[in-house]
Amino acid sequence: MDTDDNENQEEEENGSNNASSLVEKIQQLGQANVPQAPDSNIHVLSIIGQVEGHLQLPPQNKTTKYEHLLPQLIAVEQNPKIEGLIILLNTVGGDVEAGLALAEMIASMSKPTTSIVLGGGHSIGAPIAVATDYSFIVPTATMTIHPVRLTGLVIGVPQTFEYLDKMQERVIQFIVDHSNIDSEQLKELMFAKGNLTRDIGTNVVGREAVEYGIIDEVGGVKEAIKKLNHMIQSSKPNLEEEGTA
Repeated sequence: MDTDDNENQEEEENGSNNASSLVEKIQQLGQANVPQAPDSNIHVLSIIGQVEGHLQLPPQNKTTKYEHLLPQLIAVEQNPKIEGLIILLNTVGGDVEAGLALAEMIASMSKPTTSIVLGGGHSIGAPIAVATDYSFIVPTATMTIHPVRLTGLVIGVPQTFEYLDKMQERVIQFIVDHSNIDSEQLKELMFAKGNLTRDIGTNVVGREAVEYGIIDEVGGVKEAIKKLNHMIQSSKPNLEEEGTA
């Protein structure tokens, strides 16, 4: 009798756990069955919302904390099962140094990488987008190219201007080194007047980003995975042994 009671109790607990798990899925995702990705040699990393840097943003802001992504990039680099990385971008920008840190990390990886600009790759999102080996942008996505700026109290205007100018050069140089746009054209886009209502800069959409040379190709998930698989195969050494006479 005791054994039967224990089995019935375990079944009831399993049933309640399954029910609570089902309710949790419905609450979080609005559906009962969640598609599971198979074991893959490609890792997907999302950079969504505002790139949060040294200062914590308000809780209502959708943010990506860069200190969470840096260890993930190291883990991807060290994991032998992961052969390629896709960066999904839909960001309004954010902390300049945090964004550059992510961009430099992505650019220094030995494994093939691609990026997809979805929705927006604004401001410091541009260096992150071009940091990969090959970049894509969907036709409706936008990228806002504008100068670096500060908010809040500014003390010592000449010194602050010099600091901003040097930071601006770092951003420009990174984009130029990792894309097909030259520095003069990039500066023209950054300091253009009349394109943005309350700011200086340029808003480029989809194919325009490719025509300027910032992004490599117009495309989405299908094109990015196809390109990444091609780069993965190309990076592998030729294991076929040559025949001997």
